[in-house]
Amino acid sequence: MGKNVTTSLGNKTKFRQLIDNFGLPRVIITGFLLLLFISAPIVGADLATQITNTINRFSWNAVLVLAMVPMIHSGCGLNFGLPLGIVSGLLGATLSIEFGFTGPMSFVMAILISTPFALLFGGGYGWLLNKIKGGEMMIATYVGFSAVSFMCMMWLLLPYKSPTMVWGFAGKGLRTTISLEGFYDKVLANFLAIDLNKFGINLVIPTGSLLFFALLAFLMWAFLHTKTGTAMTAVGSNPAFAKAAGISIDKTRMLSVILSTWLGAIGILVYEQGFGFVQLYMAPFNMALPAVAAILIGGASVNKASITNVIIGTFLYQGLVTMTPTVMNGLFHMDMSEVIRIIVSNGMIVYALTRKTEGGKN
Repeated sequence: MGKNVTTSLGNKTKFRQLIDNFGLPRVIITGFLLLLFISAPIVGADLATQITNTINRFSWNAVLVLAMVPMIHSGCGLNFGLPLGIVSGLLGATLSIEFGFTGPMSFVMAILISTPFALLFGGGYGWLLNKIKGGEMMIATYVGFSAVSFMCMMWLLLPYKSPTMVWGFAGKGLRTTISLEGFYDKVLANFLAIDLNKFGINLVIPTGSLLFFALLAFLMWAFLHTKTGTAMTAVGSNPAFAKAAGISIDKTRMLSVILSTWLGAIGILVYEQGFGFVQLYMAPFNMALPAVAAILIGGASVNKASITNVIIGTFLYQGLVTMTPTVMNGLFHMDMSEVIRIIVSNGMIVYALTRKTEGGKN
């Protein structure tokens, strides 16, 4: 009898430890997502199609979530200033089209053109964050909003001439949405894509996009295990120790901000090639919150993040965004996706801000 009680208590302790390690919010969200996948065929939705949509959205957004990692490691917190990197990517995209590049080359050139903008903007952004240590996330929010607002004017004033992008009547000022057909639409998604439709299964896997993310994720993991990456983690977890070890805190923090801004620029280009359109004006402002929420859902905190957090969080968040409207429409004939998205996004951010943990690079 006593042995059974001890075994039962041991199992409860292990279960409790598993919940604590994975995090109660993630357990709830994972359970809810599994329930949605199970319910999809019951309400008449094609499960293979929903899995395809979830994988597609994961491949579009994963690099944007990955952009959160460097700043978290260096102690700069969650990058609410991600729109600054996105603006860099949009400048690269529009200038690539303006210069007449087409097909895969337009994607390559968009990356190359956006890089100096990301380095410049990231450097200024990092310099600013070094001046206000302790209030990075609040300032980052203002920086992101200001960058988007400023570019709302510049998209109208910059001398673009490409008929693909400018307003038809006036012949100047960029359109709100620009089609990428003939440029880099699906340039990664169609590369080595696995299409199971020929077997009667409505499932398409964007292999190229997933491989591109895997490459960037591996490079980020490798960087975090270099001497510079280790120094970045030390600055974020224990600035006093890092300073005593001779590490330049300001330079390390600035490097993390530049790297995060550059990944944001690459991330929006990956998003655009999957989505098929470039969205300007206020669109970048709506990209930061989902990326922040995704990495937090994955298990990251304000000062600790890993590649695993990026993968788990992006899949869970995009799975919820994809599956919720389908299942809710089938069950209740009403779309609750936006309500659930807001609850999950803001709830995870509040949860993370109240639970600081020590940094690491696992």
